[in-house]
Amino acid sequence: MLCGRILAESLRPGAALEVPDLRVVRMWREDVSASAAPGQPPVWTLLDVEAPDEQAGELADALAAALLVEGGWYADFSIGGDHVVVFAGRSFRYRRGDEPARAHVVAYGRSVGVPEHQLDWKG
Repeated sequence: MLCGRILAESLRPGAALEVPDLRVVRMWREDVSASAAPGQPPVWTLLDVEAPDEQAGELADALAAALLVEGGWYADFSIGGDHVVVFAGRSFRYRRGDEPARAHVVAYGRSVGVPEHQLDWKG
């Protein structure tokens, strides 16, 4: 079962995530005003999600199509020993512990405006 987190504020207005068997297992709001980057809202809605492993590609594609381009947003999820990080228009999948691959994704995140302190995904 893949597990991940999506921030509602990272989705484009009008975007819909429609992935078969994707389910929200936890949802909450959090004040992140101390760490939000300029242009990001001070309160976020976090959704922990899970889906069958075979939906990983579809979820990555749906997120890549739904995430805002501006604001340095991304979503990520784990599937088995892999980590998937998705940005607007692009996704990456690498084995947990593969530091060169992780560094490549972090560099890409920086290039699209993800604030340094938000490049903190595990894996």
